[in-house]
Amino acid sequence: MSVDLTELENYCNKLLNSASFKDYCPNGLQVAGKTQVKKIVTGVTACQALLDAAVKEQADLILVHHGYFWRGEDLRVISIKKNRLKTLLLNDISLLAYHLPLDAHLKYGNNARLAQRMDWQITSGMDAPLGESIVFFGETKQPISATTLSEQLASALHRQPLHIRGHNRLIKKIAWCTGSAQSYIEQVASYDIDAFISGEISEQTVHLARELGIDYFSAGHHATESYGVQALGAHLSEKFDLEYHHIDIPNPV
Repeated sequence: MSVDLTELENYCNKLLNSASFKDYCPNGLQVAGKTQVKKIVTGVTACQALLDAAVKEQADLILVHHGYFWRGEDLRVISIKKNRLKTLLLNDISLLAYHLPLDAHLKYGNNARLAQRMDWQITSGMDAPLGESIVFFGETKQPISATTLSEQLASALHRQPLHIRGHNRLIKKIAWCTGSAQSYIEQVASYDIDAFISGEISEQTVHLARELGIDYFSAGHHATESYGVQALGAHLSEKFDLEYHHIDIPNPV
């Protein structure tokens, strides 16, 4: 089976409500390839290694969380950007990318899929309703120690998190945002939580966690954002009867 590229993009845009997000990059179709899509390859980031792997897989479309044309980047098509675009265009492969919409979605989003893997109860979103918020609030099934939470994250994400201790109490109320979201730590701390989980950490995050009295877990940008795009790819494969393959390009960050 195959699906028209425009139909596929329109479906994803509506499903993820992408037009409602003020993002750092264009969401949706970034590079147009074949008008008919039979095979989708998904990955976290549209790096050269993913593109080369998709060419070998004879993919018609690559679906990613991190695409191209970020705000503030060099607009010239040279060097790395030239090589990446050349690979897509010469092989007639489309690139479909969703950034914030794929963080926020309550079923296929990165935050929702992390909660599912960790068996967390989602209770609300910060500054926006669920489905639009990119920071989630929730609870663990029972109060647990920071050591236990670290072990659970390592088991679910196949990566040992970096834990910054801010207190000695058990953890029950949590906030999380996948990827690079450490800058939200002061905002989420005002909601009386025990721990904040994200992907990355900055130097100041350590001091803020200690002084705010919350535990912080840096669980990996790539690791926390690997599952939304897989869930969306699997859904598109089922809905449109398409061939689908996820390709993981290892990233320790």
